[in-house]
Amino acid sequence: MSEQATLREFHYTPADFEQARRLLYQQTGIKLADSKDQMLYSRLARRLRALRLTEFSAYFTYLNEHEEEWQLFINALTTNLTAFFREAHHFEVLADYARSHAQAGRKLRIWSAAASTGEEPYSLAISLIEAFKNFTPPVELVASDIDTGVLNTARQGIYAETRLDDLSAERKRAFFLRGKGNQLGKVRVRDQLRDLIEFRQINLLDSDWGIEPGLDAIFCRNVMIYFDKVTQTRLLERMVRLLRDDGLFFAGHSESFIQATHLVRLVGRTVYRPTQRK
Repeated sequence: MSEQATLREFHYTPADFEQARRLLYQQTGIKLADSKDQMLYSRLARRLRALRLTEFSAYFTYLNEHEEEWQLFINALTTNLTAFFREAHHFEVLADYARSHAQAGRKLRIWSAAASTGEEPYSLAISLIEAFKNFTPPVELVASDIDTGVLNTARQGIYAETRLDDLSAERKRAFFLRGKGNQLGKVRVRDQLRDLIEFRQINLLDSDWGIEPGLDAIFCRNVMIYFDKVTQTRLLERMVRLLRDDGLFFAGHSESFIQATHLVRLVGRTVYRPTQRK
């Protein structure tokens, strides 16, 4: 780190990195790897510029004196990598579940627990509309993230047209509007899609998520990898309690819960169900 320091705009030491990642862990439970020191510098440097600060130590002091800065600190450091229909097999599993569990008078309840910029919950909404062959399917879909910035993007539902490159022409026509004029090259999700989703800011470390039990599915993909094993197990235990006995928990492709077979059992490729409850 010291070799690069002279080339940097701001003086940045190993102690700064340690303090920043300790604060992030305290606030969110996310544990940054040693290899993330350059990423942390580049993202927090934007906050220093915005606040016209010259040192990381001054930024940490500012953090402790300005409550509103904590959310911007979290927003800067949380990773938001997503795509429409990422890990496409999950959406096929959900569509099959929706068709087989459709009952008159009952709505399917689904939580996208790391919604990021919205591609995942909109993919869920598309899958459910297609499963029920109805633009107003009987579903309640909550999408949450800790990052208020990405949630604002999700609520707007406006994306670069290139984000849809992997979608079929039929899906593009049915669910998106192409921009014109100064919006050329962009697309917006149709209102029917946005109306299906309730976006909320939720920190998974909070004691109360405001989510009622009886969920049919939880999508919590590529999130647990940022937590240590103790936090993973604690969060998984809380989430499983919110699921129906036959509900589904969708994890990311690099996530495994070998340490939590008392909580969930594998029923498909990174798809889990609650272990039989006593």
